[in-house]
Amino acid sequence: MDEPMLDLDLLRAFVSVVDAGGFTRAGERVHRTQSTVSQQIKRLEENAGRPLFLREGRKVRLTEDGERLLGYARRILALSAEAKAALGKAAPVMVRLGIPDDFAMVSLTQAVAAFAAARPEVRLAVRCAVSCDLSADLARGELDVALYKREPNLGPALATWPERPVWIASAHNPLPPLDPVPLVAFTQGCIYRNRAIHALEGAGLSWRVAYESPNLMGLQAALACGLGIALLERRTVMPEHRILGTRDGLPPVPATELALGVAEGAGPAAHDLAAALARFCGDAQALAA
Repeated sequence: MDEPMLDLDLLRAFVSVVDAGGFTRAGERVHRTQSTVSQQIKRLEENAGRPLFLREGRKVRLTEDGERLLGYARRILALSAEAKAALGKAAPVMVRLGIPDDFAMVSLTQAVAAFAAARPEVRLAVRCAVSCDLSADLARGELDVALYKREPNLGPALATWPERPVWIASAHNPLPPLDPVPLVAFTQGCIYRNRAIHALEGAGLSWRVAYESPNLMGLQAALACGLGIALLERRTVMPEHRILGTRDGLPPVPATELALGVAEGAGPAAHDLAAALARFCGDAQALAA
């Protein structure tokens, strides 16, 4: 059987001779003797059916056919190295994480990014959504780890932290009329939206949704502009906001809870991520105290 022309060892010797400018230095590069490299080039030329080098004493230069082959040889060797590296790598471990939009988004994202940088074998898929969707997706096995808001003591969780919902309005605009109360709220399903509506109705106050958004930045901007009032966690209050209370005619609202959950059957990487999030949330809770 004829030797294949594109034998990787022959191509490697060919490229080495070109790069080194001669057979002797090429042998040093590939840790072979000059005679071995010469034999490999001879075999490659025989397989190609044409000369690839012009010999000029100790110097060599490519023929036109050699120049034509050189580009292909480099690409073949690069693809071979790439394929070898790809097959040698373990398949990445996928971890699906769900986080609420209104929980320390910048610093929480930094913590998640730090975990990803420290664990390159883990491929994270992060989704930001309202808590009711996150808890449902975790229960269905569509998420591996989730942080979500909930009513206190509502079933098992890896860890929980109390949260302090407060009424918020603009710090620089007059308080809008509270009949009905103009609510600035997340879209339906948000625990704070539900808490606000139940508290207002329990106090005999009428309400309307003046502004709703699926993300916290929209709510914070609407509050700063004086479009209404919102019930949100205390840590979301910005310098452009002020906290309202019973003296402003608004009812008290009991604490909610931030829960950290891990899906049943989740792997070690998911549990490691959950442990990192638990440390982050614990530190955030201590700073807010």
